[in-house]
Amino acid sequence: MSRLTRVTIMLAVFFAVDKALALLRQVIIARQFGLSAALDAFNAANNLPDLLFALISGGALAVAFIPVLTAVLTEKGKTAAWLLFSRIANLAFLVTAVLSIIIALLADNLVGWDLGIAPGFTSEQQVLVIHLMRLNLIATLIFSISGLVMAGLQANQHFFLPALAPLLYNLGQIFGALILSPIEPYQIAGFQLPALGLGVDGLVYGVILGSALHLLIQVPGLIKYKFHWSFSLGLRDNSVKKVLSLLGPRVITMLLIQLIFIVRDNLASRLESGAVTALAYGWMIQQVPETLIGTAIGTALLPTLAELLAKGQNDEYRKNIQTAVNILIGLTIPVAFVLGIGLQPLLPVVFGFDDKSAMLLMNVTRGYLVGLTGHCLLEVASRSFYAQQNARLPLLAALINILVYISLGSLLFKSMGATGISLTDAIAFSTQAIFLLFMLSQQESSWLGKYRKIFSRNKPTPLNEDNISISPVAIKFPVQIVLLKALVAGLLGALASYGVLFLAQKTTLHPLISGGFSLIAGVIFFIPVVWKEIKFVLHL
Repeated sequence: MSRLTRVTIMLAVFFAVDKALALLRQVIIARQFGLSAALDAFNAANNLPDLLFALISGGALAVAFIPVLTAVLTEKGKTAAWLLFSRIANLAFLVTAVLSIIIALLADNLVGWDLGIAPGFTSEQQVLVIHLMRLNLIATLIFSISGLVMAGLQANQHFFLPALAPLLYNLGQIFGALILSPIEPYQIAGFQLPALGLGVDGLVYGVILGSALHLLIQVPGLIKYKFHWSFSLGLRDNSVKKVLSLLGPRVITMLLIQLIFIVRDNLASRLESGAVTALAYGWMIQQVPETLIGTAIGTALLPTLAELLAKGQNDEYRKNIQTAVNILIGLTIPVAFVLGIGLQPLLPVVFGFDDKSAMLLMNVTRGYLVGLTGHCLLEVASRSFYAQQNARLPLLAALINILVYISLGSLLFKSMGATGISLTDAIAFSTQAIFLLFMLSQQESSWLGKYRKIFSRNKPTPLNEDNISISPVAIKFPVQIVLLKALVAGLLGALASYGVLFLAQKTTLHPLISGGFSLIAGVIFFIPVVWKEIKFVLHL
């Protein structure tokens, strides 16, 4: 197996464990709070802190940072790379601190405003949202450093500790759900756990603990790669300027993406109680396969793509992206079909919901699963442009996304409720992915003409005195056969899953067993059809 394949598989395994812990956490919380107003408030309170993290040191800065840091590391060595890292981390922390203070001061208006987080909540719920959001900002400050540490280690081609960090984050939250939050103590294997009775506050304290563990577990990686902290900002340094020039469009891109969650909860707050939580849980379920497949491949691919372009190996760059797109289409479509059938008997048992709540969650999840392929393709498509140091086209695509989301969501939520919102998500993100893939295929075509100067850079700002320059590379996507095979595989898998559930109705099998067999049968039936695409993983 190639190094990239080994990294992808390792990340997929860690992501799988992380998602299992995240699911366990959500099951504990769901059984403790149900689809309640308090849990709706907790989920809504996460929006602005999550937005701030995504903009400063999460998805925005990390993705804009890795290609530049990789190039500096390749050309100038570790000392220069860590100096750049320190300067960007210092900037990130200062900006996060200032914005956190502003959000804390304006929290009342940000929550209750008609275009804010939860205008449809009762006044009691809004007060709770404000309180929880202010607590959450403490974790955001910690993540402002921890998220960049992940990017720094990944740029050094070290993925183990960054992959381990989310597991510790989830363990911190599980501690909050098991120990800090409950009024009645849990009994595990005859041992009674302490119960501090902090309610939803305990969940937030678990988030803060998890964020601290997320940072601390990565410190040995910094020591291994001889990290030395510098307290300068270096605003006049060319590499810092390059990161900031890429960061501008990326920040706006992430802002548009994160605004979707605010729009989602704004609309859902106007629906029945539990709609906000159902959408949050449905999103989490869809994110399991999206993370294991799309995020794992995209995360492993970005440093490699940036390195290939820096070395002028355009053919290998094309080959890696084409292979990744084939894998994503071949795997995600049948997975979405099978999950859409096989999850139905599992959800009420796992989450402890009544029939009505379980059906709401199932319908919402199916809406999200429609967009699973689009979400996964977006992981690779957007990173392909960032590897080229082109943040402008992903920004344009994100603008298209939010416009589709707002216009379509405002219509569908009235007629379809929470399911209409999740279906809107699927359509909007798939549209964004298709647009970016189309633009990737047209980068060297003459029709772009004058627009190429606006949305791409044939001669980007040099990183250093060596005048590194990365030109657009067109990618061709002959995906028709892969798409047809994936649809056939999905239908076969769905029929197999449904057949198992149909037969299970005539037996006394426990829903967990029948649902598990249903998912296994679906996977067994679709694997032979897309076996070639599965084998592609070994050749990334």
